[in-house]
Amino acid sequence: MAYVDLSHDAAAMRHIFLALGLAAPAEDVHATALAGGVSSGIYRVDLRSGSYCVKQALPKLKVAKEWLVPVERVFSEIAYLKAVDAIAPGHVPRVLGQDEASKSFVMEFLGPEYRNWKADLLAGRVDPNVAAQVGALLGRVHAATADDPDVARRFATDANFHAIRLEPYLLETAKAHPALADKLAQLVHRTAETRRVLVHGDVSPKNILLGPNGPVLLDAECAWFGDPAFDVAFCLNHFVLKAVHVPELASVLLESFDAFVDAYLLHVDWEPQNALERRVGSLLPALTLARVDGKSPVEYLAEDRRERVRNGAIPIIVFPLHSPHEVASHWRKELAG
Repeated sequence: MAYVDLSHDAAAMRHIFLALGLAAPAEDVHATALAGGVSSGIYRVDLRSGSYCVKQALPKLKVAKEWLVPVERVFSEIAYLKAVDAIAPGHVPRVLGQDEASKSFVMEFLGPEYRNWKADLLAGRVDPNVAAQVGALLGRVHAATADDPDVARRFATDANFHAIRLEPYLLETAKAHPALADKLAQLVHRTAETRRVLVHGDVSPKNILLGPNGPVLLDAECAWFGDPAFDVAFCLNHFVLKAVHVPELASVLLESFDAFVDAYLLHVDWEPQNALERRVGSLLPALTLARVDGKSPVEYLAEDRRERVRNGAIPIIVFPLHSPHEVASHWRKELAG
């Protein structure tokens, strides 16, 4: 079936809202494109029944390097949002309906009372208590889904996770750093073979809103039953990157890093904490390097900062540290120097 591009198909957009009973038959359905990530089309629709957000998976991501991914990943995202809504209501947007033909879904629109966490961090509004809330939320989701065979069956999305996360981040980085290829390949293999909890896959500040009742997780299209260390390392990575970007905020950013870890670990009861911490400690610097030399580099680092990331990350990829707290200590020393 040909791809239905909602950005150029007003009739298809209208059909979605009529089919879901959200628009009246004679009502005009006008969609406004919203700024979003690299992987989806995101639109706001205001109707008499309320305001809504439509998300459609794109077949080609909006990055410099060619990155093709299956649009069916949208159904994993829908399933994740519904699963987490049952665990932590109010901490994900409510899904209101989906459209098979356009590989899209409709969810509640979260208004101006919600702030984007990435925007806060880049503006220097860094609060370790917020980081602790996010760590605790992630810990709740992981603990509630740990070793659940039904969740494992519903989120057996190994191929999708490899295509969206392991290949473009770790294996692509190995091409830029052949001396690290074996280390990075080992991390890919270990991550792919560790199946313990429901993983979001993109726990980044850009995908977290801060609302009246705490953090709200967005953009779960990488959802997978896999290694909790990936979610933890993926989020912690952003404190490191922003500390390199704005060294004068490094102290409070790394304090936030530690607050996230401590709050998260309170929920870990499905495996020995030190085993999980070791996986996070070794995966984290590889993901840090991937955000300058993989397929999805962060946009805010100047080249001298990118080189500083490389200089700080590569030694602890070669000789991994044993815990995320050790990684934070490493970066404190790096940035102090």
